[in-house]
Amino acid sequence: MAEDLCSNAIEGLKKLLSERQDLAAVAAVKVKQLTADLEATTSVEKIRTGFAHFKTEKYEKNPSLYEELVQGQTPKFMVFACSDSRVCPSHILDFQPGEAFMVRNIANMVPPYDKTRYSCVGAAIEYAVEHLKVETILVIGHSRCGGIKGLMSIPDDGTTSSDFIEDWVKICSTARSKVKEEHKGLDITEQCSKCEVEAVNVSLGNLLTYPFVKSGVLNRTLNLKGGYYNFVNATFDIWCLDHGVSPPLTI
Repeated sequence: MAEDLCSNAIEGLKKLLSERQDLAAVAAVKVKQLTADLEATTSVEKIRTGFAHFKTEKYEKNPSLYEELVQGQTPKFMVFACSDSRVCPSHILDFQPGEAFMVRNIANMVPPYDKTRYSCVGAAIEYAVEHLKVETILVIGHSRCGGIKGLMSIPDDGTTSSDFIEDWVKICSTARSKVKEEHKGLDITEQCSKCEVEAVNVSLGNLLTYPFVKSGVLNRTLNLKGGYYNFVNATFDIWCLDHGVSPPLTI
């Protein structure tokens, strides 16, 4: 109802703009305000209807699962994935609530062990490995990654133009260097595709700098795997720490 009122008001003001040029400035300001109000109302409505759908179609239809989750979580997976809105791990890998402990960030990167600079990531890994006892850590790269494009676009002199982004993606600067050296004949788009995979390998290596991760791998209680989701042609590749790539899984 509120959306209809805002929409009608905006249309009325636009008509007034076309008829009364002397009121253009005032009407334009009002149109801008109403448009902002309409967008805010729409976003809240999306959240409301989204939760209502979840509650009726998932929560209420699977009460045993949610009753079990009240008692605690026992996920088998820890997943590092990109913040990119197109690559939600629960959606593309059909993880159910309680199955995967997730960390999402720009370009799905795992920084090396550092108790001060990357403490938030370290805390998540420590909790997953030491307390939740996950069995597999999966790092998922993906096609058309903006973070990797940003990494590949950093000038050779290392200068940056952002407050946080470039400093963060430099975590995988060794992947950038390797791709630029081994695939210098490719254009930037193809180099980015190569780097999207290579950065996953760098993150897998960085995971081993965490003592509790290395211990788990050596004791065979923890597996490290890399994954690559190509949403252009709907394929998913998965490989182990030794980089032996398995045949792609088609979604």
